[in-house]
Amino acid sequence: MAVFLSELGRSLPAIGEGLLVTLEATGLGAALALVVAFALGLAARSRLLVVRGGARGVVEFLRGTSLYVQLFWLFFALPMLGFRLEPMACGVLAFGLNYGAYGAEVVRGAIAAVPAAQTEAAIALGMGPGLRLRRIVLPQAYPLMIPPFKNLLIQLLKATPLLSLVTVADLTFQVDQLRAATGGTAAAYLLLLLVYFAVAALLGAGMNALERRAKARLGTAGGGA
Repeated sequence: MAVFLSELGRSLPAIGEGLLVTLEATGLGAALALVVAFALGLAARSRLLVVRGGARGVVEFLRGTSLYVQLFWLFFALPMLGFRLEPMACGVLAFGLNYGAYGAEVVRGAIAAVPAAQTEAAIALGMGPGLRLRRIVLPQAYPLMIPPFKNLLIQLLKATPLLSLVTVADLTFQVDQLRAATGGTAAAYLLLLLVYFAVAALLGAGMNALERRAKARLGTAGGGA
């Protein structure tokens, strides 16, 4: 244990850099996933069959295939087609597409949960589809999306160790280097568990605060758990 603690002290800067890489991948992946979620979720509610069917097909494909395989395809197979992405970009793209597909179902379900009377009232007031969506539907659907989005964000964070498999020096990679240098497998992975737990707890608290704020704007009693 003394050897492990001594090496840990020397490795803290590298572990800190790895944590920053993990947070960067989580943030960028979540941002891309949010864009994909809204794009596919709204397209899945289109009146045009080709748009609706195409969106549903993409969602089912991305949800029905492994994130692990998607990441490896982007990293190893895509260059064979003439497109080469940096390892970090492969990770962010894989996270964004995979979790965005799950998020699309959240968006679609939350919009469907808005009472039809609200839309009917907006139509009676002469609002067009875009204005109805921005002013009536999304503000009411938004608080419903936050709890499942929080779960997806934490799941995305927990998927970031896959980055170490495509040569990204993330938190898992740096802690594994510490484990290899000291032989302290149990201590190294316990440290990794605790750091991921702390980050997930902070992200969860932030999303809970966001949910409470969204509900307060609508005048809904109570907040996120």
